[in-house]
Amino acid sequence: MNFVKNGAWLGILLLLTGCWNSKDIQTMAYAAALGIDYANGKYITYVQVLNFSNIAKSENNQIGTRIPIWVGRGEGKTLSESLTSIYSTSQLRLFWGHVKAVVVSEALMRKGLPDVYDMLNRYREIRYNILFYGTNKPLDKLLSQTSLLNFSPVESLLTRPEQYYSQKSLILPVYGYKFIADLNESGNSTMLPSLTANSVVWEEDQSKVSLYEINGAYFFNDYKYAAWLSQEDLKGARWLQTKLERTPLDAPKDHPMAALILENPKYTVRARLVNDQVRFSILLEIDAFIDELREQVTEPEIEAAAQKEIKKEILASFHKGVDKRVDVLKLSETLYRKYPDVWKTHFKGKEFPLDPDSIEKVDVKVDITHAGKYKEKK
Repeated sequence: MNFVKNGAWLGILLLLTGCWNSKDIQTMAYAAALGIDYANGKYITYVQVLNFSNIAKSENNQIGTRIPIWVGRGEGKTLSESLTSIYSTSQLRLFWGHVKAVVVSEALMRKGLPDVYDMLNRYREIRYNILFYGTNKPLDKLLSQTSLLNFSPVESLLTRPEQYYSQKSLILPVYGYKFIADLNESGNSTMLPSLTANSVVWEEDQSKVSLYEINGAYFFNDYKYAAWLSQEDLKGARWLQTKLERTPLDAPKDHPMAALILENPKYTVRARLVNDQVRFSILLEIDAFIDELREQVTEPEIEAAAQKEIKKEILASFHKGVDKRVDVLKLSETLYRKYPDVWKTHFKGKEFPLDPDSIEKVDVKVDITHAGKYKEKK
């Protein structure tokens, strides 16, 4: 009787499903970032693979020890073929669920990006919230950059730009889903941060070290690549970013009486018709605190100098954009959302609807909330 019972249990166990498709996590290669280029009718892809020697913590690990970075290269007439061509030599199963960033070349931007993003999102392992960058640098070299103190690339500007942005907010990081959403919106110049490598600032034992840097942004109009503007050109655009956390300003720029840190911008963009032309007014309020005082001046004097400098930066960035036929301040998008009838009548269908006189007024109010640990004159 017991034999029969045991046999029945054995039969049931044999019918249960097992983890036949499970993979040992230590025997897989984890893709962390992708680089995508286009040349001679083919997609050229680069895959940066995580090396857990400088991520996982153990008693044998020493922070700062240089760990090699592995980058694979693929090629194909389609993006899918290019990526899968890497499998034949990868030795390990490639897992794509930890991809955090995609960097695309200027050649690919000129060809077009929607098809690329469509393929990436169709694959079930790749997430929607991946960071997007553009570059004009060789992708294999760019994906081989380390981080400060030889930390993993995961601890770098490439995959964690919020660490940089929380200290110096200039160009907002862009996620892939938001980039594609902006491309699909009418009346919009879409921005893509420009990633490069800077080998001037940092040294290790008096040897120059190359590290990631955001040096500007690429812009697109109606899916088409339009222009690149430098970080200096885009300084005025930061003031119209509600997610701006912390950004520096010398007041005034040429002969600073004080260095300020500004935060919490609140702005309004208004539009009106003047002689059948759309004219915009920008009203900005922003908090500040004194980071360095170079002259014995009052807070109202510093605020006035900062207000003048911010207004100058906003207008300078606007005119830089108009010269390149891109809307860096997103004025057209504001018109599209707040005054859709005006946008349809005066902007819809135009190749580039703005002109140098589109902004008729910029009002800036800077409020110094504190002067650090020192008391300051009122």
